[in-house]
Amino acid sequence: MDFQALIIGVVLTLALQTQGIEGIVRRPAGNHMPSPRHHPGRPAGVKAIVCIYSLTNDSQVKKVDGAGRYSHIQTRLIRQIDTDDSGRFRIELPPGTYSIFTRKGNVFYATRRDEKNNIAPVEVLPGKMTRLECSAESDQTAVY
Repeated sequence: MDFQALIIGVVLTLALQTQGIEGIVRRPAGNHMPSPRHHPGRPAGVKAIVCIYSLTNDSQVKKVDGAGRYSHIQTRLIRQIDTDDSGRFRIELPPGTYSIFTRKGNVFYATRRDEKNNIAPVEVLPGKMTRLECSAESDQTAVY
């Protein structure tokens, strides 16, 4: 194989590789307290809007009453996608680290943090789909 054919092969291989984020959005509600007799399963997936922002720190959002709720995010919106009816989504993204929020109306929701106070960080690696579960804001209160 000559050098030109090798380069074309590498470029085609890289072009065919996809990377991004895939997962499901769930809405926790009801009693999730541990009990010998009560074993709540995972909440069902729900239709939601998933918003992918550049990595966002807690200092870059405007908070709304309640944990994990925001009315404004100062970082750049990269992509937004609707889940299917069962809460599943798949979105291709360039490699990098992003913050993932769910949105209901004008309120964004995310509760996970890392040690640097970055909100819901997710790393996308070259050629890999990162799998995750997200929570959607609930109108009902979940008890833990």
